[in-house]
Amino acid sequence: MPAKKHRKELTATMITRLKAPAAGRLWVADSVVPGFGVRVTEKGAKTFVLRTRYPGETSASRREIGKVGETELADAREKARGWLKLIGEGKDPANVEAEQRRSQVAKDAMTVNAVLDAFEKDHVEGLRSGDQVKAAFKNHVRPRIGEKSIYDLKRSDIAAMLNEIKADSGPVMADRVLAHVRKAFNWQMVQDDEFKSPIVRGMSKTKPKERARKRTLADDEIRDVWTALDQMEQPTCYPRYVKSLLLAMTRRNESARMHTDELESDLWIIPGSRYKNKQDHVIPITSALRELIGDKPAGCKGNSWFVFSTTTAGGQLDGAKPFSGFSKAKKELDAIISKIRKAEGRAPMKQWQLHDLRRTGRSLMSRAKVDADHAERCMGHVIGGVRETYDRYEYLDEKRKAFEALASMLDMILNPAGRQRRTDAR
Repeated sequence: MPAKKHRKELTATMITRLKAPAAGRLWVADSVVPGFGVRVTEKGAKTFVLRTRYPGETSASRREIGKVGETELADAREKARGWLKLIGEGKDPANVEAEQRRSQVAKDAMTVNAVLDAFEKDHVEGLRSGDQVKAAFKNHVRPRIGEKSIYDLKRSDIAAMLNEIKADSGPVMADRVLAHVRKAFNWQMVQDDEFKSPIVRGMSKTKPKERARKRTLADDEIRDVWTALDQMEQPTCYPRYVKSLLLAMTRRNESARMHTDELESDLWIIPGSRYKNKQDHVIPITSALRELIGDKPAGCKGNSWFVFSTTTAGGQLDGAKPFSGFSKAKKELDAIISKIRKAEGRAPMKQWQLHDLRRTGRSLMSRAKVDADHAERCMGHVIGGVRETYDRYEYLDEKRKAFEALASMLDMILNPAGRQRRTDAR
């Protein structure tokens, strides 16, 4: 038996009271939206439907908009209006909604991780700072917002991430991560009409003057760092690596990627391809630095290896890859320093970074009365007025004496009692 027809303005109360005849179905058309209505089955099931002629059909038919109880009347009526508009444009609502679902699936798949993967492949790989950018993403961004769709990201998500990074690793690291993520999102916006970066001005955690660091470690802080390093068991290369940053006055990755192919007799030649000023930088290897370089790893099968490495083969270090676990190891180092100071009743050590060791080495050279120009050359800085053709072997003797003076000054700091005994003996 065909459904019994009625036409009136539907209300929620009316729909609740609707009942189908004992031997048929009930169809109540809405007087507000043409073709829209409620259908009630013999068993009492109620659905919102739209009866009209859909594109490609020769006669009118009814399609379900939603079940009563699951869809509100106002929402169903609004959806019916939207369908009628699409039909008026010659579009089938079913096809449009299917395309919208496919688009949403694609959007959901476009996560922050997916964008970072593409950005790293297209823009980061091959950069001198590429490893640092990838490490920032891996350690700070991916664990926090990596699984989120970029289209669902809000400013509050970025702000929360930066606040956590600031608490864990300091405000400078938070701003460094912010800069990397901003570049990745700007890169995405160039090729994605629908994506708008949630990063806005005012998200930085430091001011420009604060980012220009001048931190150097005091003598007691140097002793604390060395004491803590001697207590670290893992990673095994980390104590030697950190000490090299001061004794060679290198940047983080310059020491981390030290390879025996760069060692030439008593010289360490950092190629311009991985040095900031794009010129080869030569560091005379003092006895103190030679001790940090160490011997060939037991698991290394060839004649060359990364000096600071944690990779193994057959349970033995093989030097196949450079050290990269900076964040985790630094946290462990800071924890040991904190424990040492607490046990001795001293105040916590002021926040510091590995790069501060390079600046500290330069300060120690000044204390050792090293000529300022030679000290700058030891840092790889180009002195104004040098000849146009760069001579990487220039001032080797002066640089060697400067690095030896640095090692001696460090030894005096680490062994103040021994220094006093030698002075008294004289």
